[in-house]
Amino acid sequence: MTDNQPPEPQSGEAPFGSNPPERMQQLPMYGQHQQQHFAPQGGPQLGQPGQHPSGGGAYPQFAAPGTHQGASPGPNWPFGPQQQPVAPTPAKPKRMGLAIVAATALLVGAAGGVGAAAVYSATNDTNSASPSVTAPLNGNQAAPASAPDGSVQNAAAKVMGSVVKIAVSTQQGAATGSGIVISKDGLIVTNNHVVGGAGQGAKITVILNDGKTVPATVKGLDPLTDLAVIHADATDLTPATLGASGKLAVGQGVVAIGSPFGLQSTVTSGIVSALDRPVTSGDEEQDSTTVFPAIQTDAAINPGNSGGALIDLAGQVVGINSAIKTAGGSGQSAGGNIGLGFAIPIDQAKPIIDELVAKGKATHARLGVTVGDAQSTDGLTSGARLGEATPGGAANKAGLQAGDVVTAVDGKAIASGDALVAAVRSHRPGDEVKVTFTRAGKSQDVTATLGSDDGKPTG
Repeated sequence: MTDNQPPEPQSGEAPFGSNPPERMQQLPMYGQHQQQHFAPQGGPQLGQPGQHPSGGGAYPQFAAPGTHQGASPGPNWPFGPQQQPVAPTPAKPKRMGLAIVAATALLVGAAGGVGAAAVYSATNDTNSASPSVTAPLNGNQAAPASAPDGSVQNAAAKVMGSVVKIAVSTQQGAATGSGIVISKDGLIVTNNHVVGGAGQGAKITVILNDGKTVPATVKGLDPLTDLAVIHADATDLTPATLGASGKLAVGQGVVAIGSPFGLQSTVTSGIVSALDRPVTSGDEEQDSTTVFPAIQTDAAINPGNSGGALIDLAGQVVGINSAIKTAGGSGQSAGGNIGLGFAIPIDQAKPIIDELVAKGKATHARLGVTVGDAQSTDGLTSGARLGEATPGGAANKAGLQAGDVVTAVDGKAIASGDALVAAVRSHRPGDEVKVTFTRAGKSQDVTATLGSDDGKPTG
């Protein structure tokens, strides 16, 4: 076991086995389907709902779909009398792609790749007499006025041409996600879960902002950080400007750009809701846990946004959209945005991207110790309890021992085992970190020099 994956439960060690944290799942991308008048439903799937394509078990679900519990207002509301409430009649949950009333479940990946759990319906480009949500219903609209600096309109205009739609086609089906152009000659960064499952024989196509389509190949994959780089057969692309996520502040305005539900060049805005939020994703049965210190935002992020840009109001990329918490159940009853989206900070992504471009794989910092949740007497988590340390590893060299409870790293509070893993992964091999821990009720500080997994992550 290493610090890259949770420890195996041990007899008598409650912090390692009890009250596991909620886990997120990768969301699917949206592929081939039938048009359904603004509320599409149905469509083929890449495998069975909730099933990992490589043969793993079903992803855990945290609640069953619920039903609407109240009566709707009367026709004259709010200016006239309302109808008397009528006792609701229980109804079966609808299997819809865009509208859902359901209990909350955690899912990762605002778009899942071919390696995702299922494929849901959205909109397609086939001709139809029905109205389409992919184009305006009328024209002759006035041209917008020039946007001032610092506005959502101005920021979006700077980055729109650098965010692309990515389509992946396999024998099992087709799906789409988003990507960010990082070089003039076709390098594009996206999420691993967008293209990581596209095995031999798969076809990757990039749809540029002007509608042109070009083929692409995988340059490098990193499942541990959910990042990937692909190379599109194109020249004269417009790379996005990469900013600095370390300068973000809670409450700051941000903009998300991508292809939610296959709708290319969609812009949504919001604020930074939280920073350094430990986000856990993956399939426990496949032993492929991903934990990263995320930027949390209320900007609307939906399936299909994965790999797209989160930008500040100066038009610089500060994060790569990767995960959402969504209201919904399993399979096609899963819902979309509820204002809880998560992006990989660009400061953490940059060195991984550089290594993927240069070597096709990436290295990660290691503390060299198994971790679990420490619990207080009231059952709440109160730090990260250390387990077995790797001989000669960073924790061992720093004098950390099994049973120590880490409460802070570089002065930032650590509330759980996942928070410690996320904190370590926000650093690079060779970085020095100050670790605050308690042993026998006494708080102490040590300095640890983080090791490297040498590009061979174990979880």
